[in-house]
Amino acid sequence: MASSKVVNLLSIVLLCITIVQGRKTLNTSIEFSPSSLVNNDDGVCKSMIETQGYTCEEHKATTSDGFILSIQRLPAGRSGEKANKPPVLIHHGLFSDGVSWLLNSPNESLPFILADSGFDVWLVSGRGSKYSSHISLTPNDLGYWDWSWDELARNDLPASMQYVYDHTSQKIQYVGHSQGSLIAFVAFSQGKLLNITRSAALLSPIAHMRHITSVATKLAAELLLADDLRWLGIKFLPTSGPGSWFLNLICERLHLDRAILMSYFTGPNYCLNTSREQYYLEHEPQATSTKNLIHFSQMIRKGTIAKYDYGIFNWQHYGQLLPPDYDLSQIPNDLPLFLGIGKLDMLSDEEDVNDLLNFEFKNHDANKLVKVVLENYAHTDFTLGVKTKQDVYDPMVDFFNAQ
Repeated sequence: MASSKVVNLLSIVLLCITIVQGRKTLNTSIEFSPSSLVNNDDGVCKSMIETQGYTCEEHKATTSDGFILSIQRLPAGRSGEKANKPPVLIHHGLFSDGVSWLLNSPNESLPFILADSGFDVWLVSGRGSKYSSHISLTPNDLGYWDWSWDELARNDLPASMQYVYDHTSQKIQYVGHSQGSLIAFVAFSQGKLLNITRSAALLSPIAHMRHITSVATKLAAELLLADDLRWLGIKFLPTSGPGSWFLNLICERLHLDRAILMSYFTGPNYCLNTSREQYYLEHEPQATSTKNLIHFSQMIRKGTIAKYDYGIFNWQHYGQLLPPDYDLSQIPNDLPLFLGIGKLDMLSDEEDVNDLLNFEFKNHDANKLVKVVLENYAHTDFTLGVKTKQDVYDPMVDFFNAQ
């Protein structure tokens, strides 16, 4: 069993190398259609929330660099009773959008659970995803994809949180999964948004990435695959929804289904409803820029939490030879934090999270830091697991109620 996994991982790498080195043996060309990113469907409210019996409002927040972020508000629970608790902003992770939190039943999906618990729920979809756009650029334009998580922390998160604050005049409870946790760590470490943040719940938290156990992800980072794809002119991966060409091609060549392929990168997500896997794959993965993947690869290779490395152009961007580090120890010690940690998570490795706790957060107020550590949870279990309500969301609600 172990040897077959190694063979499959090597096959993935070899396939990627083949694509990068001229695509000669695949007898196909790399054609990604940005048209698949254009939203021609009903909005999230109509298609995903109102169908479940909830009131929903469509909102849009514009970032300082012109991206228009789709935001949905659930101002009441399914009973119709209006929210009587503070606003909660929920942010997705890499290759996802706001819809990723809505793919299970209302009794298992975080936005519905929070709304039924009395919170004013706001759900955001970041740049690059199906429901986002730009005031002047289209997905065909290079500038539409010229960003990494630096811009998400600097522009997207402030735009969405400020929008919610301006509409509610209340401090915000924040929920971030994976990349959504990283951008919060970075923003908070720079003193941003603290005046409008009540607390933060961070699931599969990403900060240090030196100990990740995903062999496929490590190999991709070490082989500079994202760098080579960007050099070839591939601006984003993958295309949205079921037309995900890149993943479909890999799975076709290796005779895998996409759920198995993704487990090589995220860890074995044992808590998912396997009967709904095809439904999940109709909505995910969403697109991200190859520049963003390069930035994550830099974190893995160098073991740093730093701004994007432009190499010989760092001086032009930063006025120094190396990209500046982000100092997460600057996050205030009294900021209430809730961390959801999975022992099977191959991207948010427990050892990396412990490094964060033992170094940057070593002086954090003990009564302001709640950890939920789960033995059989991997990366995606925190958003789509069928037991996540009792294991994670109920403790999170208790945490929010205590703030």
